[in-house]
Amino acid sequence: MISDHDMIRAWTQVLTLSKLEAGQTVTVLTSASTHPQTLQTAVIAASGMGAIVNRLDLPPVNGDLAHSRDPLAYLGTTPLTGNRAAIAMLKESDLVLDLMTLLFSPEQHEILQAGTKILLAVEPPEILARLVPTEADRSRVRAAAARIEKAKEMHIVSDAGTDLRCALGEFPVISEYGYVDEPGRWDHWPSGFALTWPDERRTNGTIVLDRGDIILPQKSYVAEPVRLTMKEGYCVAIEGGVDAALLRDYMASFNDPEAYAMSHIGWGLQPRARWSTLALYDRERTIGMDARAYEGNFLCSLGPNNEAGGSRNTACHIDIPIRNCTVRLDGEDMVTRGVVQDGFGRALA
Repeated sequence: MISDHDMIRAWTQVLTLSKLEAGQTVTVLTSASTHPQTLQTAVIAASGMGAIVNRLDLPPVNGDLAHSRDPLAYLGTTPLTGNRAAIAMLKESDLVLDLMTLLFSPEQHEILQAGTKILLAVEPPEILARLVPTEADRSRVRAAAARIEKAKEMHIVSDAGTDLRCALGEFPVISEYGYVDEPGRWDHWPSGFALTWPDERRTNGTIVLDRGDIILPQKSYVAEPVRLTMKEGYCVAIEGGVDAALLRDYMASFNDPEAYAMSHIGWGLQPRARWSTLALYDRERTIGMDARAYEGNFLCSLGPNNEAGGSRNTACHIDIPIRNCTVRLDGEDMVTRGVVQDGFGRALA
């Protein structure tokens, strides 16, 4: 449990890093699943900094289509779809604190294009408090993003059998460090990784998930190896035992060939996030940000690319943080067998 005092202090740090100023308008976006302590302390912190604070509460959607309560288990319509009044309110805000999960939607892009900043924060309070972002997180993530921006190819290998090549340059590079310090910026607290999307139809090779690797939104540790074959940007085979069968069945339920397309790729840079944390939580208590951000994982994904300006808008989104990979940009190691080679964190130790 986290005290309200500690959460208010955490929110104040995040809002200060996000350059919130007195007199600015903050809208807190909530829904039925919003954690009451996160909401209460966000309002107190923003009000204490002199902001004009509003709350916009919207009903949940997609309940009849999603396979779980995880907000990332179905990325279809959102409570903002067709809701022009709500969109107008958010566009008039300087900062939106998204405690609902508004992702992969044209409405989010429209709000960001108006100059509004959006910060997503839906993990439990104790995870938020442990992973409060810092300026050092920003520096590290942006340095990694700068390396990706210069690269033409990302090559990922592992002793388990992964050998994947992704051509780069068609899509932008995204830095997620946990706060929003520029107009029109979106970020996620907690986070700590750099990512991009490979060029369309130019991902080829094999991804092998070894025992202990994680599949999201299933929030499960792989018990036996799973082999994904990538050809011209699409997963054409998912082979293995029960874990592979479960993944195949879940993805097939969307009846959408775009669900199998390669989505974002990158690596985790957050030393305070832990690979082991997911094992400590009930599946409905977390969306698995520790798993996505822990230092040294290769984070790959299947599904949409509309977040990067692409046209793929599938409702199915699979995130796969993989341990012990070597990630190379144009032949140079960025991560070597799960250890980031940037002079920070565990690599420096």
